[in-house]
Amino acid sequence: MKVLNIYFSSTGNTEKVAKKIDETVRELGYAVDTVKISSKDLSLDILNYDFVFVGSGVYGQLPGKSLMDLQRGLIQSYVKAGEVNPASPRRPSSNVVAYCTYGGVHTGINEAIPAVKFMGQLFDHLGYTIIGEWYVVGEYNTEKLRSHSVGGRLGDIRGRPNQADLEEVAEKVRGVLSSVMRID
Repeated sequence: MKVLNIYFSSTGNTEKVAKKIDETVRELGYAVDTVKISSKDLSLDILNYDFVFVGSGVYGQLPGKSLMDLQRGLIQSYVKAGEVNPASPRRPSSNVVAYCTYGGVHTGINEAIPAVKFMGQLFDHLGYTIIGEWYVVGEYNTEKLRSHSVGGRLGDIRGRPNQADLEEVAEKVRGVLSSVMRID
Protein backbone atom coordinates (compact mmCIF):
# COMPACT_ATOMS: atom_id res chain seq x y z
CA MET A 1 0.00 0.00 0.00
CA LYS A 2 1.35 3.42 -1.00
CA VAL A 3 0.60 6.14 1.55
CA LEU A 4 0.73 9.91 1.02
CA ASN A 5 0.52 12.47 3.81
CA ILE A 6 0.14 15.99 2.40
CA TYR A 7 -0.38 19.02 4.58
CA PHE A 8 -0.14 22.77 4.91
CA SER A 9 0.91 24.38 8.18
CA SER A 10 1.70 28.02 8.80
CA THR A 11 2.00 27.89 12.60
CA GLY A 12 3.33 24.38 13.25
CA ASN A 13 0.14 22.88 14.70
CA THR A 14 -0.78 20.85 11.61
CA GLU A 15 2.87 19.93 11.15
CA LYS A 16 2.86 18.27 14.59
CA VAL A 17 -0.12 16.18 13.53
CA ALA A 18 1.42 15.36 10.13
CA LYS A 19 4.64 14.21 11.81
CA LYS A 20 2.68 11.99 14.20
CA ILE A 21 0.82 10.47 11.24
CA ASP A 22 4.14 9.87 9.45
CA GLU A 23 5.72 8.31 12.54
CA THR A 24 2.73 6.03 13.18
CA VAL A 25 2.44 4.86 9.56
CA ARG A 26 6.15 3.96 9.60
CA GLU A 27 5.78 2.15 12.96
CA LEU A 28 3.09 0.04 11.32
CA GLY A 29 5.57 -0.98 8.63
CA TYR A 30 4.33 1.10 5.71
CA ALA A 31 6.28 3.53 3.58
CA VAL A 32 4.82 7.03 3.53
CA ASP A 33 5.60 10.13 1.52
CA THR A 34 5.00 13.15 3.74
CA VAL A 35 4.87 16.43 1.83
CA LYS A 36 4.48 19.90 3.33
CA ILE A 37 2.75 21.96 0.66
CA SER A 38 3.97 25.41 -0.23
CA SER A 39 2.82 27.70 -3.03
CA LYS A 40 5.58 26.23 -5.22
CA ASP A 41 4.36 22.63 -4.92
CA LEU A 42 1.62 22.60 -7.48
CA SER A 43 2.46 19.29 -9.12
CA LEU A 44 1.80 16.07 -7.26
CA ASP A 45 0.16 12.95 -8.66
CA ILE A 46 -2.04 11.74 -5.84
CA LEU A 47 -3.44 8.97 -8.03
CA ASN A 48 -0.20 7.06 -7.42
CA TYR A 49 -1.29 6.48 -3.82
CA ASP A 50 -3.73 4.02 -2.28
CA PHE A 51 -4.16 5.91 0.96
CA VAL A 52 -3.94 9.67 1.46
CA PHE A 53 -3.91 11.78 4.58
CA VAL A 54 -4.57 15.45 3.73
CA GLY A 55 -4.45 18.17 6.34
CA SER A 56 -4.31 21.88 7.01
CA GLY A 57 -4.89 24.48 9.63
CA VAL A 58 -8.15 26.36 9.37
CA TYR A 59 -8.05 29.92 8.06
CA GLY A 60 -11.43 31.64 7.87
CA GLN A 61 -13.24 28.26 7.72
CA LEU A 62 -11.02 27.04 4.85
CA PRO A 63 -7.73 25.18 4.49
CA GLY A 64 -4.55 27.11 3.76
CA LYS A 65 -4.30 28.84 0.38
CA SER A 66 -1.37 26.69 -0.81
CA LEU A 67 -3.37 23.51 -0.25
CA MET A 68 -6.46 24.99 -1.92
CA ASP A 69 -4.31 26.03 -4.92
CA LEU A 70 -2.84 22.53 -5.16
CA GLN A 71 -6.27 20.93 -5.06
CA ARG A 72 -7.70 23.31 -7.67
CA GLY A 73 -4.74 22.67 -9.97
CA LEU A 74 -5.02 18.91 -9.55
CA ILE A 75 -8.76 18.84 -10.21
CA GLN A 76 -8.26 20.86 -13.42
CA SER A 77 -5.52 18.55 -14.66
CA TYR A 78 -7.48 15.41 -13.74
CA VAL A 79 -10.60 16.72 -15.48
CA LYS A 80 -8.54 17.29 -18.65
CA ALA A 81 -7.05 13.80 -18.33
CA GLY A 82 -10.50 12.22 -17.95
CA GLU A 83 -9.87 11.06 -14.37
CA VAL A 84 -12.94 12.90 -13.04
CA ASN A 85 -16.13 11.31 -14.31
CA PRO A 86 -19.84 11.90 -13.72
CA ALA A 87 -21.05 10.24 -10.53
CA SER A 88 -17.44 9.89 -9.33
CA PRO A 89 -17.08 6.11 -9.66
CA ARG A 90 -15.17 4.60 -6.75
CA ARG A 91 -11.57 3.54 -7.05
CA PRO A 92 -11.31 0.25 -5.19
CA SER A 93 -8.76 0.38 -2.37
CA SER A 94 -8.32 4.17 -2.60
CA ASN A 95 -8.99 5.87 0.71
CA VAL A 96 -8.49 9.28 2.30
CA VAL A 97 -8.54 10.90 5.70
CA ALA A 98 -8.94 14.68 5.78
CA TYR A 99 -7.74 16.35 8.96
CA CYS A 100 -7.28 19.83 10.36
CA THR A 101 -6.07 21.76 13.35
CA TYR A 102 -8.30 24.58 14.51
CA GLY A 103 -8.77 27.08 17.30
CA GLY A 104 -12.50 27.62 16.95
CA VAL A 105 -12.52 30.76 19.06
CA HIS A 106 -15.96 31.79 17.85
CA THR A 107 -18.07 28.69 17.18
CA GLY A 108 -15.75 25.79 18.03
CA ILE A 109 -15.54 22.83 15.69
CA ASN A 110 -18.15 24.36 13.39
CA GLU A 111 -15.43 26.70 12.11
CA ALA A 112 -13.35 23.70 11.05
CA ILE A 113 -15.95 21.54 9.32
CA PRO A 114 -15.96 23.51 6.02
CA ALA A 115 -12.16 23.22 5.72
CA VAL A 116 -12.20 19.44 6.09
CA LYS A 117 -15.14 19.10 3.69
CA PHE A 118 -13.27 21.26 1.14
CA MET A 119 -10.17 19.06 1.37
CA GLY A 120 -12.23 15.90 0.96
CA GLN A 121 -14.01 17.05 -2.19
CA LEU A 122 -11.03 16.61 -4.52
CA PHE A 123 -10.70 13.01 -3.42
CA ASP A 124 -14.43 12.35 -3.59
CA HIS A 125 -14.41 13.60 -7.20
CA LEU A 126 -11.55 11.20 -7.92
CA GLY A 127 -13.43 8.24 -6.48
CA TYR A 128 -11.54 7.87 -3.21
CA THR A 129 -13.53 6.75 -0.20
CA ILE A 130 -13.35 9.29 2.59
CA ILE A 131 -12.96 7.11 5.65
CA GLY A 132 -12.19 9.80 8.18
CA GLU A 133 -12.54 13.47 9.00
CA TRP A 134 -10.37 14.42 11.96
CA TYR A 135 -10.45 17.66 13.93
CA VAL A 136 -7.55 18.46 16.28
CA VAL A 137 -7.55 21.52 18.52
CA GLY A 138 -4.54 23.79 18.04
CA GLU A 139 -3.50 26.94 19.85
CA TYR A 140 -3.14 30.30 18.16
CA ASN A 141 0.59 30.82 17.70
CA THR A 142 0.79 34.27 16.14
CA GLU A 143 1.29 37.27 18.39
CA LYS A 144 -1.76 38.97 16.91
CA LEU A 145 -4.10 36.06 17.73
CA ARG A 146 -2.41 34.50 20.78
CA SER A 147 -5.06 35.94 23.13
CA HIS A 148 -7.66 33.78 21.35
CA SER A 149 -6.04 30.70 22.92
CA VAL A 150 -7.82 31.55 26.15
CA GLY A 151 -11.39 32.60 26.65
CA GLY A 152 -12.81 31.38 23.35
CA ARG A 153 -15.54 28.81 23.00
CA LEU A 154 -13.02 26.00 23.55
CA GLY A 155 -11.58 27.48 26.73
CA ASP A 156 -7.82 27.42 27.34
CA ILE A 157 -6.19 25.71 24.35
CA ARG A 158 -2.61 26.83 24.96
CA GLY A 159 -0.09 24.12 24.18
CA ARG A 160 -2.39 22.21 21.86
CA PRO A 161 -2.12 19.94 20.06
CA ASN A 162 -0.55 18.36 23.12
CA GLN A 163 0.77 14.86 23.72
CA ALA A 164 -2.70 13.47 24.45
CA ASP A 165 -4.04 14.97 21.19
CA LEU A 166 -1.15 13.45 19.24
CA GLU A 167 -1.60 10.04 20.85
CA GLU A 168 -5.26 10.17 19.83
CA VAL A 169 -4.13 10.88 16.26
CA ALA A 170 -1.77 7.88 16.41
CA GLU A 171 -4.63 5.65 17.62
CA LYS A 172 -6.82 6.85 14.77
CA VAL A 173 -4.06 6.12 12.24
CA ARG A 174 -3.67 2.61 13.63
CA GLY A 175 -7.43 2.11 13.47
CA VAL A 176 -8.01 3.30 9.92
CA LEU A 177 -5.02 1.47 8.48
CA SER A 178 -5.90 -1.77 10.23
CA SER A 179 -9.51 -1.52 9.04
CA VAL A 180 -8.39 -0.89 5.46
CA MET A 181 -6.00 -3.82 5.56
CA ARG A 182 -8.80 -6.11 6.77
CA ILE A 183 -11.05 -4.89 3.95
CA ASP A 184 -8.45 -5.11 1.14
